[in-house]
Amino acid sequence: MQLTFPIVEQPDEFTLETGRKLFLGPVDFLKGVVAMNGLPPADRLEVCFAGRSNVGKSSLINALTGRKGLARASNTPGRTQEINYFTVGDERYIVDLPGYGYANAPVAVVEKWQNLLKQYLSGRQTLRRVFVLIDARHGAKKVDEEIMTLLDRSAVTFQVVMTKVDKIGQKQLNESLEATREALSRHPAAFPEIVLTSSDKGDGIATLRAIISAID
Repeated sequence: MQLTFPIVEQPDEFTLETGRKLFLGPVDFLKGVVAMNGLPPADRLEVCFAGRSNVGKSSLINALTGRKGLARASNTPGRTQEINYFTVGDERYIVDLPGYGYANAPVAVVEKWQNLLKQYLSGRQTLRRVFVLIDARHGAKKVDEEIMTLLDRSAVTFQVVMTKVDKIGQKQLNESLEATREALSRHPAAFPEIVLTSSDKGDGIATLRAIISAID
């Protein structure tokens, strides 16, 4: 019996090399966007990263691009309320969505962010995939399922990337994967493979680069 939402297998050498080369070139911060009219031209494919505050999103983007200070982590969860765009050569946009699930932000700020997010997800035709980051220590939570439901409604394919896999043992990882797979089974927009990563150890980074380079 085939496992539902298996861990993605390591790509072949050619695909890994294509991913490596994609991120060897210029990778730069382009702009932070607070309204739809501020989005850059839709002149290339883009993928975006979404996740709860403190899930390790900035660290993952920095590891992925090989630039330590490219995406800046905030000490205050939910502080950054912009959609941040990064250029990867002339081929891709990497998009960093604000962390969600923060409790201390004002209601008006949360509502503004949610509205912008909904508009972006439903109206950006060049968006090919959303990578939803899940902390491997905790598995998918209710707030993660809320963003997954929004992606279902927006008909945007999303793929789960488990972060911080180096922080736990195999037993806890298996339990986290089980909870996450159960959550994913309820969401039709979910891509059928899970990526395991560690920004500190570099686990899964080459695989994620290859996945991004292969999206068309």
